[in-house]
Order: sequence, then structure tokens, then C-alpha cells
Amino acid sequence: MTRALVFAAALGLGAASLQAQGVMVAPHAVYIDHRVRSGSVLLYNPGTEPVEVTISTLFGYPTTNAKGEIVLDTIPGPDATLRSALAWIQAFPRRLTVAPLERQTVRLLARPPAGLADGEYWVRLVIAAKAGQIPIVGVSDTTAIQVGLTLEVRTIIGIAYRKGPVNTQVVLSNVRAQLLGDTLVTWSRLERRGNAAFVGTVRGTLVDSTGATRASFAMPLGVYFTMEPRIANVIGKLPKGRYWLRYEVAAEREDLDPSVVLKAPAVRDSVQLVVP
Repeated sequence: MTRALVFAAALGLGAASLQAQGVMVAPHAVYIDHRVRSGSVLLYNPGTEPVEVTISTLFGYPTTNAKGEIVLDTIPGPDATLRSALAWIQAFPRRLTVAPLERQTVRLLARPPAGLADGEYWVRLVIAAKAGQIPIVGVSDTTAIQVGLTLEVRTIIGIAYRKGPVNTQVVLSNVRAQLLGDTLVTWSRLERRGNAAFVGTVRGTLVDSTGATRASFAMPLGVYFTMEPRIANVIGKLPKGRYWLRYEVAAEREDLDPSVVLKAPAVRDSVQLVVP
């Protein structure tokens, strides 16, 4: 039997089996206040078999690689400049079994050091669920031995610890756009200011010379330091002419409780595109 380690976002197995989906996790981001110093995550097993779950933590934050793809940059030994909470936020229990159709709670407990400066501190919670087995088809088998993959599905969520006044904003620069066939590709440089991560949404609207909207997109993201995201959207073929891309980054998220999204001024820019 071969063991495969995969990430939930990249599983790509469709409806192979509910057993292969591990557990559902809620919420997908946890915010802990310094006055309370605790939080929780709910695990739910939608399958028909028990799922073994292991809980761990790591330090990392989203950034972009040379291609503009958003990736998680993990740092094994973060120093004080990175605002890490890795050393003092713990999860309990660390190992558990979630029965079919059962819910279980993972508790988060923070023990910050004395004299912790005001601001936001970060850690990632890793929920590794050892799910069911998916058989491997197309393998010659003359020994009656079943061959399959035992999947370990990892879900990684962000935990933010906030002490005292926290503030954030984002600086937008170097907005570019290009039409590649039927695809609109945009780039920008985003730099976070303040003592907390900027959590918001990038929106783009493409308008023609009459002001009519020809395409639009929206993508949630978090800016922890500096990133240069590349966003590609299929919009179809456009007629010849001049177009304007209106680009906005706003501190708004539809997938989060508005009370945890820090207020910050929206930033905007625009660029012209020409279809010859």
C-alpha cells in the first residue's frame, strides 16, 4: 500500500469518495483577542468511515512567487521581526478520531510572553486527516493484493492573535494589464503598512470607450508583507478598440465576519488596453 500526501486545495479527485475528503473545517480563519486568549475550530466528518486527525502548527504567510502565483511561504524558525505566535499558541487535542457524521472541537490556547507589544501575530493550524483508501485501477494484479492510495488530506487555516490597537493599510503600485487571446491578465504590487495583515479583495472592471462594463473579476487575498499577484480571467474575445481596466483593492471580504476585517482605505488605479 502506498501512502500519498496531498493538499485539500489540490486534491482534484472529484467525487472519488467522501472518505477521501477527510474532514470539513470551520471557520477557515480564527481571530483571537488578547483579553480572551482562546479560540476553537470545528471539525466535521461527512463520510461513512472514521477519520484519524492530527493537529499541528507552523509559521507561514501568503506571498507570491516569480510567476505571480500565491503560495504559502513557511519558515521553520521565525524570529521576532516576523510577528510569529508559533511558540505560544497551542491546539488541543493534537490527535483525535472523528466518527462518521460527527463533529468535534479543537481548542486553541494562547500563552503570550510578558510584555508582548501591541499588534497582530500569526500562526497556521494544520489539520491532517487520514481518510479512506482509493483503489488504483489499471494495475496488473495476479497475486490478489489490492493496491490503493491512503490519502492524508491537509487543510491549513490562518490564526491571528490581536493585542491592543491594531491597524492596517495597503499601498498599491505598478498595476499592469494585458490581453492574451481571450484572457485578461493583471499584475500589481501590494505592500502592507501598519501592525496587522491587510485582509481584503482585489477587484477589476474592464470598460470600453462608452463606459460599458465588458468584464469583471474579484479575488480575496491577505497581504502580510509585500506581494505581486498575477490574476488571469477568461473574458472572451473583444472587438477592436480602447479599454480601461479599473483596479481596486478594498478591505472587504464576503467569506469573513465583518467584525474581524480591519478597516482601511480602498486603493485604486487604472490602466488602458488597446485591442488592435
